[in-house]
Order: sequence, then C-alpha cells, then structure tokens
Amino acid sequence: MAGGAGFIGCHLCKFLLEKDYQVVCVDNLITGSKRNIEPLLKNPNFKFVDEDIVNNLDLNINYIFHLASPASPVDYHNHSEETLLANSLGTRNLLQLALKHQARVVIASTSEVYGDPKEHPQKETYLGNVNSFGPRACYDESKRFAEAMSFVYLHKYDLDIRIARIFNTYGPQMQKDDGRVISNFINQALEGKDLTVYGKGEQTRSFCYVTDLVKGLYKLMFTAGPKGEIVNLGNPEEYKILGLAKKIINMTGSKSKIVYRPLPQDDPMQRCPDISKAKKLLDWQPKIAVDEGLQKTIEYYQQ
Repeated sequence: MAGGAGFIGCHLCKFLLEKDYQVVCVDNLITGSKRNIEPLLKNPNFKFVDEDIVNNLDLNINYIFHLASPASPVDYHNHSEETLLANSLGTRNLLQLALKHQARVVIASTSEVYGDPKEHPQKETYLGNVNSFGPRACYDESKRFAEAMSFVYLHKYDLDIRIARIFNTYGPQMQKDDGRVISNFINQALEGKDLTVYGKGEQTRSFCYVTDLVKGLYKLMFTAGPKGEIVNLGNPEEYKILGLAKKIINMTGSKSKIVYRPLPQDDPMQRCPDISKAKKLLDWQPKIAVDEGLQKTIEYYQQ
C-alpha cells in the first residue's frame, strides 16, 4: 500500500487487515500522518515502511495499491514538485516492482484528469479539458502521466493494472487544514468563522464517504475481469457548493456567515461521476448518503 498513512490509505489499510490480508504500508509522511495508522501498528499483519516511492523499493508483494501522492489543493500546491515525482517516477518504480513479482496494481487516479469538463456527468471515455500550464497542473497532469505509464506497462508487459478515477471523498482522518471543501466548511462552522465560498458557489461537486470509496477500491483490485480498465469511483449525488455550505451551517448549529472570494484559476464548474461502469463491472455503488456521512465527519472533528 503506497500512501497508506494518508486519508484514504489508512482506511484502506484497516479494511484489508479486517479481511485478514498482510499489509505493508509505504509512506514518507509528507502529507500522511503516523497518527492515522497508530492503531494498526500492533497488528502482526501490518508493517510500516517510512520510504519515498521515488526511491527504489525492494518488497515481496502480490498486490499494489498506489495512493502515494499529495491530493488536496493545499498539499499539492505546497509540494508541487513532490507531487509530480510521486506520480511519474514513483509510479514507474511501483510498476517495476509489480513486474518483478507479477503483482496486480490499482492506480489511484483522479477526477481531476477531466479538468473543467465540457461533458456532464463525466464518463471514463471523456478525454478532459485540462490546463497543462497552470496552478493545478502538477496534480492533474502528473495523474494523467501515471495513467499513460500504466497503459505502457499494461500493453508492453501484460501487467494486470486497474485504474480508479477517484472523485471528491470525505470522512474521518481528513486533515483539518487540507483545503478540501468539506473539511474547510465543517471546521470554519465549528469554530464560528465565516465559511469561504469561491465564486458564487454555483459550481457543483459530488461527495463520496470514505468507507464507500474504500470498498470500491477493494472490489476494483479483487474482482476478476477489470484488467486494463479505468473506472470512476464516486458518489453521483451532485451538490452546489453554496448549498453545501448552508447545509453544514445548519447541521453544526453554527452562527457562521458565508463570505465570497474570487474563483481560483482552472477551478472546475461541474464535477460528477457517471458510475455505470463501476456498477456493471464491480457491482459497486455508494451506500452512505451525504447527510449521514457529514454527520460522522462533523462528530470526528468535534472530538
């Protein structure tokens, strides 16, 4: 598990341990946290390796989940070069390791490869509308590169690779200050601060609770058949950002106000997955409604 101490990674490590897998968690902790995996360290089936995937790895493995990349706007802006390297050289290193052991690989790509989409909702066949020379490019373009590298290893070496395009995911263990909209809004509301909405708040997003997403990643890895497939994983329920802000103020009982700031460059106006392929290939769809997931996340931050 590359990036196993991160937000999604730590939940996936826990899930795999509960399924009695032996898990090797590789993370350099640049954005992940050892606190996220602290409860797992006592498990004899869990091993933590403090290492950067940009360096060569020598591990005996059967399956590789590649989640090792800064993923939130704050993190990939603060670590732009590291993001580029994790998704390029790091991806190649993991694919070389997989080739050595004939391991199956799930690459965590992102809905950001669609850019500011002109197709809605986004199907896996949509080629995207992405700026390769802008503030988000270190993340968007390096993920596109990771997909391209995966294509080469799939067709040149017949390696079993599956790609997950992950849409907005939220839940416990999100960093408080990672710049994700849900963590921002909840913590601003709990602290009585104004909620910051960019633009007019008319842009839309879809939000998948982390345990649903983890089950999707698990099924993508262990379902027979999806070799070489790209699959959207996310919740197709779509929300306007302004509506989400009002919902969180109401759910937290906060007296916070909403303030508006200029829309960042290349910020997509719509983001919603078509998950028909995930339903068909994996028999997967999210189960946890946004209100339920938000309540769990609010309770996590309250603690």
